[in-house]
Amino acid sequence: MPSLHIRATLLSVLLLAAFLGVWEMRTRSAANTAPLSEYDILMGKAAQPAGVPAPSAIFRHAWTELRHPFYDRGSNDKGIGIQLAYSLGRVLLGFGCAVLVAVPLGFLIGMSPLLNRALDPFIQLLKPISPLAWMPLALFTIKDSAASAIFVIFICSLWPMLINTAFGVAAVKRDWLNIARTLELGWARRAFTVILPAAFPTILTGMRISIGIAWLVIVAAEMLVGGTGIGYYVWNEWNNLNLASVIFSIVMIGLVGMALDAAVGTALHAVRYVE
Repeated sequence: MPSLHIRATLLSVLLLAAFLGVWEMRTRSAANTAPLSEYDILMGKAAQPAGVPAPSAIFRHAWTELRHPFYDRGSNDKGIGIQLAYSLGRVLLGFGCAVLVAVPLGFLIGMSPLLNRALDPFIQLLKPISPLAWMPLALFTIKDSAASAIFVIFICSLWPMLINTAFGVAAVKRDWLNIARTLELGWARRAFTVILPAAFPTILTGMRISIGIAWLVIVAAEMLVGGTGIGYYVWNEWNNLNLASVIFSIVMIGLVGMALDAAVGTALHAVRYVE
């Protein structure tokens, strides 16, 4: 009997094929645009898409885009590869800055009950705020749309890593710390040889949550600030009433997000502490 992994893969493929087949049959005979009435024409109303395009149309569009993903024909016409590269660059830069702040600070919070109690009200106050709520303030103070988007990514990436790091450090077994004290290990050596290895899986879990949130937020942030990026690409294609391109970009967003999650998940699996 095939393994569970093979059976799950086959079932996923069958479900996807069934979904695409039903979608294709329902949209095969649909027109690309709905006819306008004489009144709409006189009022200058633009034609609206009659419905969601068929999967075959989306695949054709995807083939065209992926054949030349890095073309650049001006500010409003760049390939999907360039747009994704801009978004990935902003996400990784904001995420990297959050790592540099969240991990050391979370380490200190986890090791100090006093600091934990002192900073907890501020963390609980700032954590629920939507990252996009910071965008107007960032645009006003930074005065640069790309840097403001990176700042928003920094903010949304900060809290899961900070909280998970503090929790992982605080949850290290007391017996291990007592043994380290018995061996007269210094603070730095105890932190890097006992606490960090034990807490690292929890820290990576926070990073995994943060990278997913960061990739989600960058799309909305780029819709607000415009210019470049996959979020701007989606919004621009919608303004052009190109639903095939919108759906294609949504799929690409999902694939890139899945790849980012898989990368951190692989690292988490590799370093998971085994007692």
